[in-house]
Amino acid sequence: MNRCDEVMTAPAGPPQPLEWKFSQVFGERTAGEEVQEVDIISAIEFDKTGDHLATGDRGGRVVLFERTDTKDHGASRRDLERMDYPINRHPEFRYKAEFQSHEPEFDYLKSLEIEEKINKIRWCQTANGAQFLLSTNDKTIKFWKVQEKKLKKISEMNLDPPKAVGNGSMACSSNSNSPIPCLANGGSPDRSYNYLDNDFSFPPGGLPSLRLPVVTSQETNLVARCRRVYAHAHDYHINSISNNSDGETFISADDLRINLWNLEISNQSFNIVDVKPANMEDLTEVITSAEFHPTHCNMLAYSSSKGSIRLIDLRQSALCDSHAKLFEEPEPPGSRSFFTEIIASISDIKFAKDGRYILSRDYMTLKLWDINMDSGPVATFQVHEYLRPKLCDLYENDSIFDKFECCLSGDGLRVATGSYSNLFRVFGCSPGSTEATTLEASKNPMRRQVQTPSRPSRSLSSITRVVRRGAETSGVDANGNAFDFTTKLLHLAWHPTENSIACAAANSLYIQNSKEESGHKKSARFLKGLQDLAHFSFLFKVVAFQNFQGNLVL
Repeated sequence: MNRCDEVMTAPAGPPQPLEWKFSQVFGERTAGEEVQEVDIISAIEFDKTGDHLATGDRGGRVVLFERTDTKDHGASRRDLERMDYPINRHPEFRYKAEFQSHEPEFDYLKSLEIEEKINKIRWCQTANGAQFLLSTNDKTIKFWKVQEKKLKKISEMNLDPPKAVGNGSMACSSNSNSPIPCLANGGSPDRSYNYLDNDFSFPPGGLPSLRLPVVTSQETNLVARCRRVYAHAHDYHINSISNNSDGETFISADDLRINLWNLEISNQSFNIVDVKPANMEDLTEVITSAEFHPTHCNMLAYSSSKGSIRLIDLRQSALCDSHAKLFEEPEPPGSRSFFTEIIASISDIKFAKDGRYILSRDYMTLKLWDINMDSGPVATFQVHEYLRPKLCDLYENDSIFDKFECCLSGDGLRVATGSYSNLFRVFGCSPGSTEATTLEASKNPMRRQVQTPSRPSRSLSSITRVVRRGAETSGVDANGNAFDFTTKLLHLAWHPTENSIACAAANSLYIQNSKEESGHKKSARFLKGLQDLAHFSFLFKVVAFQNFQGNLVL
C-alpha cells in the first residue's frame, strides 16, 4: 500500500473545534445608545442557498440582505471551491431592501390589541428571479413577493421651461421662428395647420414643435408586494410557520391547533392537529413549536410545553390526534420541583438537513433526537446548568419564560443556541467530539472558549443512549462580569452550507464565520502536493541528465 492509499483510507477523527471570527454587523449600537422597542430583531432566517438573509423586528418590518462576495467572479462558488487555491474571503452581505410587513391591529370582538411584531419568517421557492417569503405576527400570515423592477427614465423634451404648460404639452416650439400662434395643446388655430382636420398638410420644413420622448436610462428598484393574506384562522397566538417540501403547502401553529394551508388559497385552511380539550380546565399542555420534515412532505413534528415531541404522519388520518412517534425523556425520580414543568417546556425544534435528527431546546439544555429511536435523546448539551440555583430569581423577573431558538449546521456536525449577556454556544455532535464553545455577539466573538472534558460519545446511529454534558460555566459572561439577564440572544440561524451564524443582539445583527477545510479537500490537496513533488523531481532529473551529457561532450 502506497502513501496515497494510506492518506485516502486513514480513519477520520472528530473535527477540530472551529475558530470563529467576526464577519459583519448591521445596526451596531454605540456605547450608551438607547434601543427602541420597535427596532429589536425578533426573527432571522437564511434561504436554502444562503445567498439571502431576512430579519423581522418588533415594529413589523422585514429587512432583506443579499450576499455580495460570490458575485465578483464569473464562475459559481461551487466551481471556485474546486480550484487548487482556497477561498480566503469571508461571506459578505449587504442591505438589499426593507418593507413594512405588518401593522398594529385591534380585535374589537375580543378587545385585544394585536402587535405588529414579526414572530417567524420562512423563505419559499423562488420563481422567475423573484424571492417569495412568509411572515407572521400573532394572528396574520402574509405571503410576499420581492422582485427587481426596472424603472425607465424619460429624457426631458426640448422645450423652453417658461413656455411649457402644466400638463407637459408645449406652448410653442423652442427653436421655431414661425409667427404662427400656438395653442395650449401644441396645435395651431389656423385650419391649414390643424392636424385634426382631414385637409391637414405639413407646413414647409415640418413641425418644429413636435418632440418625442426618449428613454435614456434604466434603474433597478426592489419592489415587495403582498400576494396573499392568511387571516382569521387562529384563536391563539401563532408561534410557528413551516414550509412543506412539496412547495405548495405550509403549516401554522398556535398554542392549541396546527393548520395546513395551500399557498394559492388564502381563505381556507385545514385543521390537522387540535389539542384543545372540551373543558379548558383539563388543559395540561400547549403546542410550542412545529416544523415540517425537510424531505418527506407527509411528516411533521411539533413540541409541547411538557417537553415532548410528537412526530405525525399526514397519511394516517385527516385529523392527526394520534402521533406516529413520541419523543420524551423520562423524569428522574426525586428530581421534581415547582420549576420542573417550566424548564422542561421546549421553545424550539429544528430538523437536521437530512431529516434523520431533531434538535430541541428547552430552558436548560439542547437535546438531539434520532427519529428512529424514541427511548431518549442521543445527546444532551447543558446550556444553563449554572442557573439552576437561581431559578427563583429567574421566575420572579420572568426570565425563566424566555424562548431561545436553536439551529444546526448544514453538515449536521454542530448545533448552536443562545444565552444571556448576548452569548451563544456551539457544540459538536459528531462521534468523539468534545467541542463546546462559548461565543459573544460582538466584534470579538472568541473572548471566551471552554472545552468539554467529557467522555467520547458513540455514533449517533447507535442504539444505546448517549448523554454528553456541556461545559458548565460559572455565573460570569465573556467579560468576567455577572450575567446580564436583560440582554439575551434569543434568535440565531446557521448558514445552510457554510460555518456562518447570524445572530441578533437587540437591534444589531451580527454575522460570525469560521473557515474549515473538509477532509476530502485536505486529502486532495495532499495528493496534489505529492504530484507536484513528483513532477519537480522528474524535471530535476532531466536537467541533471542534460548537464551530465553536456560535460561528456566537453
